[in-house]
Formats: sequence, structure tokens, C-alpha cells
Amino acid sequence: MGASAGRIVATVLTAIATAIVIVALSVVPFLSPQWVAFEQGRAEAAAWTGFSESDLHIATSAILSDLVFGPPNFDVEIAGTPVLAERERSHMRDVRGVFAGFAVLAVISAIGLVALYAGARRAGHVERWWRAARDGARGLVLVVIVGGLIAAVAFDAAFELFHRLFFAGGTYLFDPASDRLVQLFPFTFWQETTIVLGVVIVALSIAVSLVASWRLRAAAANAEPSVAAPGTPGPARSEPVS
Repeated sequence: MGASAGRIVATVLTAIATAIVIVALSVVPFLSPQWVAFEQGRAEAAAWTGFSESDLHIATSAILSDLVFGPPNFDVEIAGTPVLAERERSHMRDVRGVFAGFAVLAVISAIGLVALYAGARRAGHVERWWRAARDGARGLVLVVIVGGLIAAVAFDAAFELFHRLFFAGGTYLFDPASDRLVQLFPFTFWQETTIVLGVVIVALSIAVSLVASWRLRAAAANAEPSVAAPGTPGPARSEPVS
């Protein structure tokens, strides 16, 4: 691979890795019990499930723990009765597989960003790294905005497409009248969480873009040759000896 092709590959990888890391960092707050409890309250999950607030907290906390930390049993019980049926537990195991895969990808991306930065610094092309990171952040903003516009007019279709990309057909369809999984996390829960997640991704992307732009301006300023002010004597020149 030539030097030019190598720089192109490094630029593309830096942009992609930047976008992946931004998304991963943005997702983390939405896995917290505080956010989930807040959105469950807005989506009236207690009314859907018929659980008391205490039982709702127990069931949700156990499911979140299995999702984030494992093991992915999802076998929490309330009053001796399993909260989730086997088909729901199977889907949650699939969800955890997707989360785990993305977590690995995010870690690899973060390590890759550090390695690419180190390589760019050794080669004296740090500006190229910052430019690629800025472009990756800006590209992510564009993707989120386009996705948001699509979801605004066809959220159900977008939700269905997202699930088809990651899960086997039919394994993610549940009945709100009888299935606890969609009663614990109703449609409103996902709709509002998706909107706020998009806002967080855009905000973090803009922050990364601004930092990268600032670093590029600083590098450009440092690289400019100094110009003597008018009337300032230049460097002394030696006169020939007669």
C-alpha cells in the first residue's frame, strides 16, 4: 500500500472510529436505572404491568443488570412468578449479544483512535487526524438528522427496520396486552429515549467538531511564518572587509 493510500485509509478509519465512539459514549447514560425509571414513569409502565412501584423497580433493575453486567439469564421473578416468558428472555439474550458486540467495536475504535493519533503524530500529520475526527463527527450529525427526519414521519417503520437489521424476523414482536417486556418498556419509552439519544449524539458530535476545529486553527496559526512589522530592522548583515 502506497503512502497516499495509507493516509486515505487512516483518514477514513479515524472518521468512522470517531463516530462509533461518540455513539457509544452517548448510549451509556440511557442504560442507567435513573433514566429508565424516569422514562418508565412517563410511559406509565406500572399501569401497563400492574406492578407496584417497588416490584417494577425490582424487575427492571434485574433486567438491566443482566443486560449490562450479565449473566444474561433475565429470569427475575415477582411473587415467585417469572416476569419474562422464555421467548422474551430469548430476545433479551439477543439484545445483549448486540450490545456486547457494539461494546467490543467501541473499545476497538477507541484503541484505534489512540493508535492512529500516535502514528499521525510521529509522521508530523496530527492536523490530518483532527480533520478526520472533525469530519467523522460532522458526518454523524448528518446521519442522525436524516434518521430523525425519517423517524419523525415513520417511526414504526424505522423501528421495524432497525430490528430487522439485528434480529431474526418475528423474534422481536410482542403483544402489549400480554407480554411483560413491552409493558415494562412501552412504545413511548422507546420513542422518547430515541429522540433524547439523538439530541445527545448531535450535541457530543458538535462538541468534538468544535474541539477539532480549534486544534486545527491553532496548528495553522503556529505553522504561519512570522512577518516583521513595518519599520522593524531586519537581521544584521555582515559587510565585506575592504
